[in-house]
Amino acid sequence: MFTEEDGKVLLKLARDSIKSFFEGKDVHVKDDIIKKYSEKHGVFVTITIDNTLRGCIGYPEPIYPLYEAVLNSARSAAFSDPRFKPLTKEEFKDIHVEVSVLTVPELIKAKPEDYVKNINVGEDGLIIRSKYSSGLLLPQVATEYNWDAKQFLEHTCEKAGLDKDSWKEKDILVYKFQGQIFKEG
Repeated sequence: MFTEEDGKVLLKLARDSIKSFFEGKDVHVKDDIIKKYSEKHGVFVTITIDNTLRGCIGYPEPIYPLYEAVLNSARSAAFSDPRFKPLTKEEFKDIHVEVSVLTVPELIKAKPEDYVKNINVGEDGLIIRSKYSSGLLLPQVATEYNWDAKQFLEHTCEKAGLDKDSWKEKDILVYKFQGQIFKEG
């Protein structure tokens, strides 16, 4: 578990990563931050403007040190999310940043008809993986849209480009994970 102070550091890293892009610079990360946040974690950075999604990208698996995952995810969310045009310098002053630090995804080892009983809405995020695609929704998404576990599964399938009932098929893998969420403001 990370503290609120840790959350402030991670949010600042994310914001600094975006700001430095506009300045044409690399982010200077202090040695103490590198040392403290060098353990590998999955992470997502979400950017909103006026409570409207403006970018959200990250790493579901712990493949980078946390500080590096935050820096990369923030830049990608701002400038490389294929759903949006790159963030402009004029928009930067209006953004709100959210950092979600993730646990390692775990396969739900149950029959598809029992998945719903194994998902804690508001605590669990979901990943749906098929042979050809995957989709991920963060834990807070189900709560924001007031979805139950079945709706959460359906929407995660759609995020993966699959039919909403694909989670019932035996060759579809369903994973859950938790996230510690830090928001600006």
